[in-house]
Amino acid sequence: MAGAYDDRDGQIWMDGKLVPWRDANVHILSHAMHYASSVFEGERCYSGKIFKSREHSERLLESGRLLDMPIPYSVDEIEAAKRAVLDANGLTDAYIRAVAWRGAGEDMGVAARRNPVRLAVAAWEWGAYYGDAKMQGAKLDIAKWKRPSPDTIPTAAKAAGLYMICTMSKHAAEEKGCSDALFMDYRGYVAEATGANVFFVKDGEVHTPIPDAILNGITRQTVIAMLRDMGMVVHERHIMPEELESFSECWLTGTAAEVTPVGQIGDYHFQVGQITRNVAESYEALVRA
Repeated sequence: MAGAYDDRDGQIWMDGKLVPWRDANVHILSHAMHYASSVFEGERCYSGKIFKSREHSERLLESGRLLDMPIPYSVDEIEAAKRAVLDANGLTDAYIRAVAWRGAGEDMGVAARRNPVRLAVAAWEWGAYYGDAKMQGAKLDIAKWKRPSPDTIPTAAKAAGLYMICTMSKHAAEEKGCSDALFMDYRGYVAEATGANVFFVKDGEVHTPIPDAILNGITRQTVIAMLRDMGMVVHERHIMPEELESFSECWLTGTAAEVTPVGQIGDYHFQVGQITRNVAESYEALVRA
């Protein structure tokens, strides 16, 4: 499947039924369009099986709850919708996007309690998120924006509004010839990339930021558990930006990113070393088991 995302063949699940891809539209006065009242999930299906599918569905409902936007579907109903989309489009290896949003209704202001919460699920074929960086190591810029305090926005939600600075930072990074950008958080600690968590290696041990102001990614949690099962020491802690020069290896994790090595962040360089390769290979084996 190729071409613009609004002009493709296939089926998308919307509000309880499958509709032709090109007919999966929303009104311009949908609340989400104006006030970012939207949450979503990104998932990958490998050989017909969605990796950590229920965990993603559960997090979608929790994100809606955190935004005071209860989603009117159960985990089982969301799971069935994802399966229906894969089957209808004949996909066994795919990326799945579930998105919930406040639609158009009687309210058209900040308050939107009378507007329906809608849900859609789409799926398409999608290769490596960072292209050949999975072999060579991605190059990252350092974003000028900061990840916000959880006192200002529900950072534990996978909410559309949290990605506004991600888009701007990724555009700025691409203009510099980079694949992505690394954020610091509101306190100045190393946080995450625009759509992925970050890990570092020093003296054979792994270090990764505490998810106290960033999304605790499902892939992040999976990789930490995998590392510990391998006997690796994993430190979840606050990391200062000046520490970047002391790390020998670095990688990103995320559903789209999977495990992607990082070769450079700003002026700091990293090896695509054996620990990174082992993690990438072990993750690939796990998702396809």
